[in-house]
Amino acid sequence: MADERPGATGDDRVVVAVDQGTSSTKALVVDASGAVVWSTSVAIGQSHPAVGHVEQDADEILASVVRCLEAAAAVYGDRVACIGLSTQRESAVVWDRSTGRPLAPLLGWQDRRTTALCSALAEAGHAERVRRVTGLPLDPMFSALKFRWLLDAVDPDRARSRRGEVAVGTVDSWLVASLTGEHRVELGNASRTQLLDLDSAAWSPELLDLFDVPVETLPEVSPSTRVSAPVTGVAGLGPDVRVTGVLGDSHAALFAHGVRAPGQVKVTYGTGSSIMGLSGGAAVLGAGLVRTVAWADPEPVEAFEGNILSTGATVAWLGRLLGRTPDELAVLAQAAPADHGVDLVPAFAGLGAPWWDESAVAVLSGFDLGTDAGVLSRAAFESIVLQVDDVLSAVGEHGDHVGTVLADGGPSRNDWLMQLQADLGGRVVVRSDTAELSARGAAQLAGRTAGLWSDADTTALRGDRTRFDVQGDEDAARARRARWLAALARSRSRSPSESAAAATAPRPSLSPVVAS
Repeated sequence: MADERPGATGDDRVVVAVDQGTSSTKALVVDASGAVVWSTSVAIGQSHPAVGHVEQDADEILASVVRCLEAAAAVYGDRVACIGLSTQRESAVVWDRSTGRPLAPLLGWQDRRTTALCSALAEAGHAERVRRVTGLPLDPMFSALKFRWLLDAVDPDRARSRRGEVAVGTVDSWLVASLTGEHRVELGNASRTQLLDLDSAAWSPELLDLFDVPVETLPEVSPSTRVSAPVTGVAGLGPDVRVTGVLGDSHAALFAHGVRAPGQVKVTYGTGSSIMGLSGGAAVLGAGLVRTVAWADPEPVEAFEGNILSTGATVAWLGRLLGRTPDELAVLAQAAPADHGVDLVPAFAGLGAPWWDESAVAVLSGFDLGTDAGVLSRAAFESIVLQVDDVLSAVGEHGDHVGTVLADGGPSRNDWLMQLQADLGGRVVVRSDTAELSARGAAQLAGRTAGLWSDADTTALRGDRTRFDVQGDEDAARARRARWLAALARSRSRSPSESAAAATAPRPSLSPVVAS
């Protein structure tokens, strides 16, 4: 029988996909049949020089990408047909155009140093307009205020910026500029900057002025499938290898899940978590959701998203506190009683979706002298599930219930956690058992652009999946969510009457907002 796998025609070309994330840079080599035949990973650092500050070294990030590409090229040489990139998104870089060197540390997407600037803009009445133009709430997570802060530090009067001597961009634009010399940004990543007009898919002059970011500093907005100039500076790579697909990491995971139309929602579990689905251009969203561009192929495909700031990071924090690894905490959590009474609200830098409350504070409540490491561990893992459930409650056209969740990301490898997500949320969870889904999504898009596969081929490459049906007691799940909402109210410093109302609600009440 003939081999019917995608690309199984004797083609020996391969795609190298690089997933540049917060804590590491990973690379996969995918052959023409869609199989991952090689992988590597390089850890990268992060620093916290002050409260709310999250910095990385842009040169270290670039070096990690080059190291991954060179390692792949050493094995596959002239078989490398193209490169796909999946990147962290809202993080901001500033560099000198003539030298190509960073002028300041990279500000990570978790960085909150611009909170005061954000509050000042909100108090001046700009929040509603910013959301209407960009689809995003006025929040320090997004890139615009980070760009402003960086420019204030290196070019306070903007003279060099207006002369075109200073460049700013997201991680994808930094990498493409460094590897190919092209100063451009992929449209999905651009939609996370809070400077893009979603309706025109172009930089908004109004918002550039509001955030004091000269247009001369910004990259050109380009489709996800735009073919780059040849990649240079990578030993062993052929002279005509190009970047043929770029996606934000969460967008890449959605692509790899095979989602091409509205109706399915995925959750990517990681340091933070992203809940995303295609919206079909719907203008009415729950108040806790944002509009974004999933990808441009070449036309923009619109999506909705809810971003949670701390999920896997919560477990990592507790691990450092208790001197345990995340895997050890997971074992402790599974052995802890379900009716432990403890809540951990990980508002270490405020709360993201669906609350978007930068003033919320981290809260640990309900503990007593008998509380042990197992109970604390369970509360940490439950905070992941309950935050995801909060966002899923806001998802769906006109409030339609989400019955099935597509899951991926490192923490999703934990079967117990996925079952807990199904039980507490009352929704079937279908987990991708394919490792490094964001990298695979970037590989699929890049390979399709380069002619290795059709779009039908890429949807067939999503791999094995595991289904977790709802098994828990509905009344117990409802009571657990009610206690969680009461803890959230304490985190957000609500009045006693508001706290009581929140505690008795089975789901957060989110009013729709028109984001036209």
